[in-house]
Amino acid sequence: MDMENAKVNARDMLEFIDFSPTPYHAVSGISERLTAQGFEHLSENEIWNTEIGGKYFVRKNDSSLLAFIIGNGDLAREGIRAICAHTDSPSFIIKPNCEMRAGGYLKLNTAPYGGPIMNTWFDRSLAIAGQVSLQSNDTYAPQKDLINFFDPLLVIPNLAIHMNREVNNGVKINPQSDTLPLAGFINRELERDNYLERLICSNLNCSADDILDFDLRLYEQHWGNFTGCNDEFISSGRLDDLWMVYAAMEAFVNAEVGAGIKMVYFPDNEEIGSMTSHGAHSAFLENCIKRIYENHEDYCRAMANSFFISADLAHAQNPNYMDKDDPTTKAILGGGPVLKYSASQRYATNATTAAIFAALCKKAQVPMQKYITRSDVLGGGTIGSIMAANLGTRVVDMGAPVLAMHSIRELGAVADNEYVLKLFNTFFA
Repeated sequence: MDMENAKVNARDMLEFIDFSPTPYHAVSGISERLTAQGFEHLSENEIWNTEIGGKYFVRKNDSSLLAFIIGNGDLAREGIRAICAHTDSPSFIIKPNCEMRAGGYLKLNTAPYGGPIMNTWFDRSLAIAGQVSLQSNDTYAPQKDLINFFDPLLVIPNLAIHMNREVNNGVKINPQSDTLPLAGFINRELERDNYLERLICSNLNCSADDILDFDLRLYEQHWGNFTGCNDEFISSGRLDDLWMVYAAMEAFVNAEVGAGIKMVYFPDNEEIGSMTSHGAHSAFLENCIKRIYENHEDYCRAMANSFFISADLAHAQNPNYMDKDDPTTKAILGGGPVLKYSASQRYATNATTAAIFAALCKKAQVPMQKYITRSDVLGGGTIGSIMAANLGTRVVDMGAPVLAMHSIRELGAVADNEYVLKLFNTFFA
């Protein structure tokens, strides 16, 4: 492996994540790239006039996206090759009426989104980003603007060990009282109400009356970077799952028109169960696919002939906690893409889809690993099983190995980024 070239590719991935602090920013960046590559933006509420060889994308809630290339063969017989990865990551959202005052400080009222490892968010420089809905001429179509305060505006301070002697023995964190970030001293700037509202107005050049609502989240104001003796590790927030979003997009935009349909699907809200209008449990994906095919018979045939890759990150064995993994089936950083199994089908992998994935890895000439949880541990789930159930198609669950999943900073390997890129390029070839 050419490690210098691998680092160039990994740096490109980190830059994508750096400028994607929320699902809205990720989808906006992807949309811009697809448009530059000649993809046509379709709208859900308008008639689609797709054609052979056409390249298209459609968005939902500005935080989920589906893109596809229509092939020139028998689309029902050839089916769909798709890579799917979610746009959201664990974080903290800012609540409505968020301003709180205590001890001469201004705090913001927040709630954890997904399952963050909360203690990793303490004592970090935190910024704010998200989407703001503004008044428009159409009551049912508010104007939506992206916002990103790059400055480190907030911090969640730890309690000193002198007041919490058991902190290193494990202390339960209360998400309502212990994780509220400080914004500053109560002074002339902060003594008035609606500080956050005034901050938004200044950034978007709007009035307070224009603001209807917002979806704002915290993120660490620190770029992703390489670490390790030879820069072999990748350290970044939101690797889960923007890493796989990036890799899927890289392969997809380089794909040529084939016989069947090539597709990427990036839903939001996986971290909270996907049960939203723009999550994987919604009808969005199924409805879009049905609009591509001319009739129900062709759609059903296509689903039987399709193959979907559910790309989410996989747990690597932590060398400080060797007993936490299955005794015979485990993954390591730098060991290549991980095939994920679950006896309870929390992952969609079965013997057939596993065999196809193994053959793809051989074709791409990349190493493959396997992962399954210990029998006494309940593992996480992905969108893979949801898509397999809703579409009745073949789905495999895989991902790059990572340490510290759901931490404010997760750890991957440069080599694995290169392996996954090579695999996804082979899949779309």
